Amino acid sequence: MRGKEAGVLIHPTAIIDPGARLASGVSVGAYSIIGADVEVGENTWIAPHVVISGPTRIGRNNKIYQFSSIGAVPQDKKYAGEKTFLEIGDGNVIREGCTINRGTAQGGGITRIGSNNWIMAYVHIAHDCIIGDGIVFANNASLAGHVTVQDYVILGGFTLVHQFCIVGAYAFTAMASAISKDVPPYLMVSGHMARPHGLNTEGLKRHGFSPDSISQLRRAYKILYRSNYTVEQALEKLRELEQDCPEVTRWVEFLRNTTRGIVR
Repeated sequence: MRGKEAGVLIHPTAIIDPGARLASGVSVGAYSIIGADVEVGENTWIAPHVVISGPTRIGRNNKIYQFSSIGAVPQDKKYAGEKTFLEIGDGNVIREGCTINRGTAQGGGITRIGSNNWIMAYVHIAHDCIIGDGIVFANNASLAGHVTVQDYVILGGFTLVHQFCIVGAYAFTAMASAISKDVPPYLMVSGHMARPHGLNTEGLKRHGFSPDSISQLRRAYKILYRSNYTVEQALEKLRELEQDCPEVTRWVEFLRNTTRGIVR
């Protein structure tokens, strides 16, 4: 290995553009290519055969495995060479063959990924997606453009999410779920097209939700999905639960802001 600058290890066969900035502790494997206007934070490890294009900002302590394509131009016919961005936070694991694209001018110009996400092999994250923290993307999960995935979601293998959809915090999607509407927080969904199958109770327990909170969320779930209310009627009922269960507030805000409708 050779050092491009102090504390950086670069394999002799890697190609690093002079305009790239690599922080101390970065490691770049054989035959990887890092383009201009790419910034990589401290102690990030880049395997062999990775391609990173800019403008892209990658934080600290990430691991990016072989054959991944990070920061390539968006797969959008409207894209006309505008300067758009990809931002990736800290502590993410991006496994083999993942593709993560930059944003588009029409979508705000940026694709943003948070921190401490586990992104398994062959995941695709398209342009203008906004990804939170602590998310698990199982193998071959794919997001179309403009998708938002909130914190601590688990996307099962081969999950497909349609453009502009939102997947709410702590939700769980089963294998091969096809999602064309917003998924409220805390839900388990599955199927083609995806339908709700109760609360993600195991996930809630793992994240420290109290038995009382989970019980209150079960009540909220029944209001939304088992009482034959319209969404507007359910929203009024859920507001009444907010005082006893602050976690319901996340549901209320989600329902107020949905534009695609929710899975039902």
